[in-house]
Amino acid sequence: MNRLSRTDRTRILAALCEGASINATARQTGVSKVTILKLLADVGPVVLDFQRTTLVNLPCKRIQCDEVWSFIQCKEGHLFPDERGLGRGDCWTWTAIDADTKLVPCWHVGARDAEAARIFMEDLASRLANRVQLTTDAHRAYLSAVEGAFGWNAVDYAMLVKLYGEPIDAEHRYSPPECIGTETHWVMGKPDAEHISTSYVERSNLTMRMNIRRLTRLTNGFSKKLDNHIHAMSLYFMYYNFCRKHETLTKQRRGVHTTPAMAAGVADHVWKVEEIIDLMPE
Repeated sequence: MNRLSRTDRTRILAALCEGASINATARQTGVSKVTILKLLADVGPVVLDFQRTTLVNLPCKRIQCDEVWSFIQCKEGHLFPDERGLGRGDCWTWTAIDADTKLVPCWHVGARDAEAARIFMEDLASRLANRVQLTTDAHRAYLSAVEGAFGWNAVDYAMLVKLYGEPIDAEHRYSPPECIGTETHWVMGKPDAEHISTSYVERSNLTMRMNIRRLTRLTNGFSKKLDNHIHAMSLYFMYYNFCRKHETLTKQRRGVHTTPAMAAGVADHVWKVEEIIDLMPE
């Protein structure tokens, strides 16, 4: 069986990590789409397992959480009744980010319901070494999920509720409505009012949309299979946490290039894409 060279695998993964689509990566590297998807399917579970075992006992203090929308094959409203629950339709990626190190300690791909919130929060709670301050949006599924994962008053938790203006007209329907204010709702513990914010996680959502072709809005770059979508997310977060130099961290450390994983103490150097390939079994 023909096997991609180390150089070709590096070029493919680097292109995918920088937001190139499968078709664009195939054109750039001269490798077929089937081979690229096979490589993605091989590397996805490996980097997911690596991060699950590495991102533990994290010294985070302030965590922000949010969900990013995408869809698999087609949007939920276009599904026939007998197609629901088959890995198609709307898909949400739940993410958490440490406000200090910018590390993404965990994520979960699934629906936007109570069960997904429970899985996501239990995973997050299992990775933290200390009591944290937690901020989410007003999605009600967080309420029971946070209490079930952390326990009552075991986390300093508040919700940030954004208030929006009147709906925009049809000519500008793709533009978000204007945010005219925010409200903070205490839930449990003693959250510091100065740090009740979701700004970092919302900026992280923008970075995800710019660097994951499958999340680009109003195009045909969406995922066709749920498994490949999860593999792509796993590769992106591996690259973001361990390989990508974070601009804000570099400024804080006076020009010293730093990744979120280095800032959190789970890595001692800036990873290269070749090192991701080294994680894969021969």
